[in-house]
Amino acid sequence: MSLGDDHGYGGEPGRTSDGFGGSGQTRTRLPGSADADIYGGARRTGRSSSRSLITVVGVVVLLIAAIAFANQGGGADTPPEAVDKAPKAQPTAPSGVRPVKGNAGGIPTGYARDEQGAQSAASNYAVALGSVEMFKPNSRHQIMDTVYTPEAAARLKGPQDVAYSGQFLERLGLDAQGDPPQGHTFISRTIPVGTKVEKFEGESARVAVWYTGLIGMSGPDSTDPVSTTWKTWIFDLRWTGNDWKVSADTQHDGPAPLPGDIAASSSDEISKAVAEFGGFTYAR
Repeated sequence: MSLGDDHGYGGEPGRTSDGFGGSGQTRTRLPGSADADIYGGARRTGRSSSRSLITVVGVVVLLIAAIAFANQGGGADTPPEAVDKAPKAQPTAPSGVRPVKGNAGGIPTGYARDEQGAQSAASNYAVALGSVEMFKPNSRHQIMDTVYTPEAAARLKGPQDVAYSGQFLERLGLDAQGDPPQGHTFISRTIPVGTKVEKFEGESARVAVWYTGLIGMSGPDSTDPVSTTWKTWIFDLRWTGNDWKVSADTQHDGPAPLPGDIAASSSDEISKAVAEFGGFTYAR
């Protein structure tokens, strides 16, 4: 970004289209001319005084702009801690640190022991916990053993089995094993939009994941069509077994944008998209 773009130099007083402070013409002084030699102490003309004044004003304006620009960008004299405290969105550019080292049952594992590693873990765990496999008893327990600490997994498996009861699955159009009727596609996906580290203390971290989700049954006679949701998932993470694991988690609605004006697709289009478009491994 140029200084002119930031401070509106294009229309400042005293500046013309021909040059800074005047018409851009050159005057030649000959020996013995009426103006005399200005270095000999003779009186300057009014035009010369005006040009000098405008030049001084222009230099001052440029200096002020340069100082403001340096302060805005955190100049050399600005303490690094002052720049770091300024509120800003956390960058998503690659850090050069390998985000994950392996996987367990398709879930990325082996994160770096830093804030970026905690964010990557929280994002991928949100994807796993919001997947179709959570509606199936066997794969649900495998996901929980991978994502949660051993203590949290043992504590939560019972309540999760109750939450995903046969009655609940039936309301979604699924059988007791979490499978949809023939010719139908059940969809449940979590798509992280961004992450925020709320607390980091080396051995523990709290990371909020803002996400949009897809859930519903796609089929010709479905009574629960696929819809979107917007939520924030907050994970308390603990460094356990040389990796980040979830010790507790909560969710709340939003932030949610206004819905767009795009017409909903047919169930066939949704089913085809789910079959053709795979998910991502999220990493900072």
